Amino acid sequence: MRRISVVFVALLALIVSACSGSPGASSSTAATPGASSAGGGGGGAINAKVGAVLSLTKGAAVYGKTQQNGLKLGVEDVNKAGKVNIELIVEDDASDPQGGITAFNKLINQDKVVAIIGPTLSNTATSSDPIAQKAGVPVLAISNTAAGITEIGDFIFRDSLTEGQVIPQTIEQATAKYSLKNVGVMYGQDDAFTKSGYDVFKQALADNSVNVTDTETFSKGDRNFNAQLTKIIGGNPDAIVVSGLADEGTAILTQARQLGFTGPIIGGNGFNSPAIIKNAGEAAEGLVVGAAWNQASDVPENKSFLDAYQAAYGSAPDQFAAQAYTGVQILAAAIEKAGSADAAAIKAALGTIKDLPTPLGSFSFTEGRDADAPAAIQVVKDGKFEVLK
Repeated sequence: MRRISVVFVALLALIVSACSGSPGASSSTAATPGASSAGGGGGGAINAKVGAVLSLTKGAAVYGKTQQNGLKLGVEDVNKAGKVNIELIVEDDASDPQGGITAFNKLINQDKVVAIIGPTLSNTATSSDPIAQKAGVPVLAISNTAAGITEIGDFIFRDSLTEGQVIPQTIEQATAKYSLKNVGVMYGQDDAFTKSGYDVFKQALADNSVNVTDTETFSKGDRNFNAQLTKIIGGNPDAIVVSGLADEGTAILTQARQLGFTGPIIGGNGFNSPAIIKNAGEAAEGLVVGAAWNQASDVPENKSFLDAYQAAYGSAPDQFAAQAYTGVQILAAAIEKAGSADAAAIKAALGTIKDLPTPLGSFSFTEGRDADAPAAIQVVKDGKFEVLK
């Protein structure tokens, strides 16, 4: 009997030990829906494995790198708050739609993420977002501004204002400021974002009774725009309107000034980067761009974001970093509201986000899952963006 008692006690001890779990177990992986963990932010935090697809190399890296900074800062702040603990897995799509497809498939099928942030480019989103829609994984776009992105499906959201929301305001204010009568137009013909931007520019110019003297096209990777610019400048326009990405935009600014054009150049969202000002130098003076984020905004969330970004990276953030940081805040709010790391629950909660305080201002989603926030129209003056007045 004594031997049986000893064995029983030993077995009981083993059972208790097994139920307690091994000390020091990692909490960095995604939690079972509804489970909690002390990982990163204290007891009770909801663990969520989140993917991000960014253009960290090649043509759109100028946007992707600041987005990565914004995401990292956002995750750190969310995890410190202790209610949600995000494990972020970042994939580089190399500024290419096929790279986006590969990254989405990996994140969904291999990493088992509960949501995806990105991709950087609208052109990539049109190819990759349908994969997440089919899998029932919510996507939060942080820089896709082309038309039709959220129409891909009800799991697709974005915190970036569309070109359709920003460009009309940009043209209206620029027309009033510079008394525009005639403009020349250029756009990238082989990219969903730049083509969509051109379509909106064309309509906005017509709505403001601005005549288009000439329309020229270009392709990704082009570096010499002298032929197109010479034709446009020959029409004596009051301004040049361009829908393009940063690489081509920098060269267009530089070459337009070299050819003697001194008027305003009005760009789409692709021109929203301090890197363009840095790379184009004095040629960027007079660049007018509509933005989803106003750096000079005095809302508390923006001030704290600016200070934290400067302290972390030694430079001022751009719109892409602000939208990325805000994306993490929005997703964390949805996860907290859902009460679990379940993709369907997170998707449902995202649809209810309303008046959330963010660096972009008070943020809500429209019924169509687009951003509902004010735009800011900016002009480059003395080497920095200022609000156009």
